[in-house]
Amino acid sequence: MTTERLVRIFAGAFILTSLLLAWLVNDVRLFDGPTWLWFTLFVGANLLQSGFTRWCLLESILAQLGVPAAAGHPAAARR
Repeated sequence: MTTERLVRIFAGAFILTSLLLAWLVNDVRLFDGPTWLWFTLFVGANLLQSGFTRWCLLESILAQLGVPAAAGHPAAARR
């Protein structure tokens, strides 16, 4: 497990935990309130899963657009 993957896992977990706490403790309406919180949920879930699976939708889109990956990054090896 690399530091990059651990950072993604922790960042995703913190985002999802903050949304859960906002819903449970502060009574923020996630289901009938502001819809931008669903975007936050998606970003947190994507960060968490990309830490485990090494796949990120944005990385795939950027690779298709020709943006080079950093040297030593797993996406650079796939090219």
